[in-house]
Amino acid sequence: MSALKKLIGQTAIYGSSSIIGRFLNYLLTPFYVHIYSNEQYGIITEMYAYVAFLVVFLTYGMETALFRFSTNKPNERKSIYSNTLFSITTTSSVFILIASLFSNDIAILLKYPDHAEYIIWFSLIVGIDAISAIPLANLRLKEKAKKFALINFLNVGINIGLNLFFLVYCKQIYEGGNPNWIVNQFYEPQVGVGYVFISNLIASLVKFIVLIPEMNFQGGFDFSIIREMLKYAYPMLLVGLAYVVNETLDRAMLKELLYRQYLNEIPEITSSQALIKAQSANGIYGANYKITMIISMFIQAFRYASEPFFFRDQSNEKSKETLSKVMNYFVITLVFIFLVITLYLHLFKYFIPNESYWIGLKVVPILLAANICLGLYTNVSMWYKLADKTIYGALISFIGVIITLSINLLFIPKYGYVASAYATLICYGSMMIIGYVLGQIYYPIPYSIKKICIYICVGFGLYYVSEKFNPSVGYDLFTYLYHGLLLLIYLVIVLIMERPKFNFKSV
Repeated sequence: MSALKKLIGQTAIYGSSSIIGRFLNYLLTPFYVHIYSNEQYGIITEMYAYVAFLVVFLTYGMETALFRFSTNKPNERKSIYSNTLFSITTTSSVFILIASLFSNDIAILLKYPDHAEYIIWFSLIVGIDAISAIPLANLRLKEKAKKFALINFLNVGINIGLNLFFLVYCKQIYEGGNPNWIVNQFYEPQVGVGYVFISNLIASLVKFIVLIPEMNFQGGFDFSIIREMLKYAYPMLLVGLAYVVNETLDRAMLKELLYRQYLNEIPEITSSQALIKAQSANGIYGANYKITMIISMFIQAFRYASEPFFFRDQSNEKSKETLSKVMNYFVITLVFIFLVITLYLHLFKYFIPNESYWIGLKVVPILLAANICLGLYTNVSMWYKLADKTIYGALISFIGVIITLSINLLFIPKYGYVASAYATLICYGSMMIIGYVLGQIYYPIPYSIKKICIYICVGFGLYYVSEKFNPSVGYDLFTYLYHGLLLLIYLVIVLIMERPKFNFKSV
């Protein structure tokens, strides 16, 4: 229990920076959809899909390798860290250079021929963030969770502050017709959505500068260490890339596939009209996807704390029992979040203040269920990291990619972003099942499968009841009480399942 309490404490600290920080960024979504049209928000959605992919590509599994090798070889920790940092810094610098040189060609390929600056800005963002990921991982390894949290808060605060500066202060004064010298110096209306990207870039630069004292090369360069770490890390690169493909590629595919579909099926539509229409659908899907990010924020906070924790705890004879208990409470929390959002979706929809986006609310329950499967997979996937069988993680992820690509390619032209939502659910559900089965073969952990299934079935069952048997019309006080009762039923069932049996002999 002491190990479990320690993990909960560290998750709480990482959660304060990850969940609160991402929640503050999360609040930018209603801000953006209020300012920008569907197609303009579609640009933001698409570009950040590429960012997620590239950051994983540029860190190529070295974060997890740093945890593994530093735990197994504590006497070489400085050398392992410095060589990891050297490797990531080199490859990220090369990427920034190449992307900047070919920015015009890349912009044309992405159908933004007049905005090559987007490519340069984003190459800097992903390159800097990739380098920053290593000293941040080292802070997690050294259990400096508070410093980790403060740096992330600073990054988020600057990003939000600059968004408000450019898109509220400067924009309003400029449109008022009496700009002051600050607005004249820093604001150009034609930049448009580019100010979202500029704010992110400056925030990433500040985070990098703050982390410079943590970027030391005291261990000296040793290619043999890098080579050994890469053998462990390259399957993790495939795992990471597959995760990003499954998580974000649908937004890139939506624009391209719907663009072609509109050109082929709608008579007399122009290329620019088809592109706007496709970006609009992408923007609607991306905005509604954001509602489901509450679960993914919790999963990320858990992952930040759990990876280094479970590597350290592996030598404990009760480590597998700890993994099992953690899974149990993890599922309880995920299902609770699912119920809160789905039962009160009529309130959460106001997170998106523009009603033109509400047509996409139907995908929210599907994506929440997909995130539950992702959370379970995140937990069960610890086995291949602990057992040094990361190649299995790559294999499972590859299967997930095939599922994602196949369903999206086949069904987006007919069903649009609803197909993308179901593709995400089927993908993560399949990965969860395969990961569990292989884990029980190579690194068996005594999960409470019966309890886990009960919690998930009860959660989905209560949601079904709320949809099919609402005793009231509309959303009046009675409906709120009804949904509150359903939520209470879940909590009572959890209490009954988790409560220790009463010992009559002690009376």
